Amino acid sequence: MEKLTKKYGLATAICMVVGTVIGSGVFFKAQNVLVATGGNMPLGIAAWAITGLLMIICSLQFATMATKYEKVSGVVDYAEATCGKGYGYYLAWFMVNIYYPGMTSVLAWVSARYLGVLFGWSMVGPEVMALSGFFLIASYTMNALSPKLAGKFQISATIIKLIPITLMAVVGTIVGFINGTLTNNFASVVTEAVGGTASSGLFAAIVATVFAYEGWIVATSINAELKNPKKNLPLALVIGSLIVVAAYILYFIGVAGGAESKVLIDEGAPTAFTNIFGGVGGAILNICIVVSCLGTLNGLMVGATRGMYAIAARNDGPRPETFAQVDKSTNMTTNSSIWGLFVCALWLVYFYGANLTNGWFGVFNFDSSELPIVTIYAMYIPIFIMWMVKEKDMGTFKRFILPVIAIAACLFMVFAAIYAHGITPYLSAKANGAFSFPVLFYLILFAVIMIIGAVFKKSNKKTQE
Repeated sequence: MEKLTKKYGLATAICMVVGTVIGSGVFFKAQNVLVATGGNMPLGIAAWAITGLLMIICSLQFATMATKYEKVSGVVDYAEATCGKGYGYYLAWFMVNIYYPGMTSVLAWVSARYLGVLFGWSMVGPEVMALSGFFLIASYTMNALSPKLAGKFQISATIIKLIPITLMAVVGTIVGFINGTLTNNFASVVTEAVGGTASSGLFAAIVATVFAYEGWIVATSINAELKNPKKNLPLALVIGSLIVVAAYILYFIGVAGGAESKVLIDEGAPTAFTNIFGGVGGAILNICIVVSCLGTLNGLMVGATRGMYAIAARNDGPRPETFAQVDKSTNMTTNSSIWGLFVCALWLVYFYGANLTNGWFGVFNFDSSELPIVTIYAMYIPIFIMWMVKEKDMGTFKRFILPVIAIAACLFMVFAAIYAHGITPYLSAKANGAFSFPVLFYLILFAVIMIIGAVFKKSNKKTQE
């Protein structure tokens, strides 16, 4: 049977990390952080740095695993090697049917939404939704027909999205120092922080930045197609994570040099672009956001299109002989890609109905872009625990200290996500004034999808016997 070839180098892997993490969040989370801290700049920088540190810790742990394990699909390989084939299967099933398509579908809409701004389209209008579907199919087509082109696009999009970030970081900081805006913003606080104290404001700011850092794990999905993966994947995870953290913090400082904190709290980062780069700054910002989001969409689609292959390559799941096929001419997992597109389309319909309308699902509406992140970090924890149990040849730091810190980081991420969404029911306008149970419904849907996966796993096992 045809196998995936080693077609990607270190540059592509780094761009997978940087390009998938840096999306629309970097341009707009600055406002959320300033609101949470009451305009306290040092507190805001601390929030970006702390969340970035948590991401780096987890990436370091996976980088250590990457030096030891190499098979088909990065994080799934690590789950299988530490917790067994069963756990690896369920993690892969979750990622291909919930995690990847949930975020991928939202990024298709976000890309269309910001391009629609240039034409004055409503973000919930038919034009934006039609464009969302087009972006989803276009990203799939590029990955399915020419994975090398998709890799080159990832590099190009990453470079393009770093241009406005770099310009704002450098020019905004210089202009802010010259006119005194940056100094004043660092020296003053606009309002009380959320919760009334510095600590509560810091935590609220961290919650605001958590989701801007998500997506780096997608880079592990090209493990089977990466040249010298035991060397290049760890380097990509660490270098890419450091680039993201530096970009976020420097951009945040640059934005503070473009306008007073009170103005940024009220109007957001586009005002800083307009003040520094003139009237066309807003339009340029939107174009850069579109490219940024499309790069993130492409990175997520890379993972979505390879999900079923990661399962089938282990001779598991539904019809492994079908989903394990690799096209001879494109060296792409064609059938796995089709499934990835189908599930992404389903999640796009759900996202539209649950979040952009009056609520098609009544009391059962949830944010499909964020809640799966709670699950993925929770599912990392058993992997790290079993690493400590099994890897007896590792030194004290790699076997115990690093994974313990990574577990703490994961628990914090889970807590932060739950804090942001809440676990108790609340009155929802979309539920016609009734109580809404977003987290409960997500958990029910999660359970149903995992049970379906268990049925396929059991059915395939009987077939093999």
